[in-house]
Amino acid sequence: MIFDHAARREFAHAASGIFVALFAILISVQLIRLLSEAAGGRLAAEAVLALLGFAALRFLSILLSLTLFMAVLLPLSRVYRDSEMVVWFSSGVALTDWFRPVFRFALPIVLAIALLSMFLSPWAVLQSANYRSQIEAKINSLPLSPGVFREVTSGSHAPRVFFVEKVDEKTASFGNIFTSTVQDGRLGVVVASNGQQEIMENGDRFLMLDKGHRYEVEPGTPEFRIMEFERYGVRIEEAKPPEQDDSPRHRLIWKLSKDNAREAGELIWRLGQPIAALMLALLAVPLSFVNPRAAHSTNLILAIAAFALYNNLLSISQAWVARGLFPFWPMFLFPHCLMLLILMLLLYRRIAVFLPDRFSFFRMFQKASAAKATQS
Repeated sequence: MIFDHAARREFAHAASGIFVALFAILISVQLIRLLSEAAGGRLAAEAVLALLGFAALRFLSILLSLTLFMAVLLPLSRVYRDSEMVVWFSSGVALTDWFRPVFRFALPIVLAIALLSMFLSPWAVLQSANYRSQIEAKINSLPLSPGVFREVTSGSHAPRVFFVEKVDEKTASFGNIFTSTVQDGRLGVVVASNGQQEIMENGDRFLMLDKGHRYEVEPGTPEFRIMEFERYGVRIEEAKPPEQDDSPRHRLIWKLSKDNAREAGELIWRLGQPIAALMLALLAVPLSFVNPRAAHSTNLILAIAAFALYNNLLSISQAWVARGLFPFWPMFLFPHCLMLLILMLLLYRRIAVFLPDRFSFFRMFQKASAAKATQS
């Protein structure tokens, strides 16, 4: 009882600190990416916080899996490093006895990971995609913002850059307009004193400019043309039907079928995450071994490699099944069975150190070889 309580308390203290650190890194990375999109005019500023929440919910299952793995690995490594493990072994605690507190500590986190990977993360992906579509539609329906360079792509044409100095909200007109684009290797720049936005019957939006000039130049040549116009129309955006995203990442888990290759690949990823989290927590027990007289970072490097290997195996299995290269069940079981085999080998290597000579097959082989050499 004291052993279980002490072990789970160590795991909980480590998990709280690790989760806060990893969550702060996740939020910082996602926030920088979203702010860069907002600064480039591809995303509205008011959408940053909402999309940040959806992104955090989407990656929370992977974050919890890594937190659980490190929360078991680091305290056990400290126990080895401070020679406390020798005391536990002397008290009759075997290495396999650590699985009981690890499993009891990991079970609630694994259930949370299962809930996230199967339901909440797909919901967050769907809500993020819908929210982005709504924000983009709202941005496209609004006039150009004063003092902001905005890049707009019109169908198959090269993107245009727009800039307006001022906006008259009463008349819905723009003042001091600048736009540029590159077509057929020629740079075109249009400057006008004023203009307004017009929407055609088919939904195409045009920026109608009044009394301005158009400059055309081919980079690297002295050729240069200047045109003066009374009225000039610049297409801002072509009307196009909304794209329907049929990605299985958005669907509820009971709507996924093993008969469909893409959906089967998504099932491998969703069902594999909680299994991988539990397997990694158990794998941290033998991986935590540290020789106090040797380098302390060797086991940490091996643990990071094991975590990366497991996640890459899940990703590869998902990709191969989604492409129809392999059936569902073999690729679903392959990464977990492989890591289970590695777990058993590591356990045998650690336990064999403490077994008597008569239970160590390697030592029995050594003794038989030595006896045979003596007789000869």
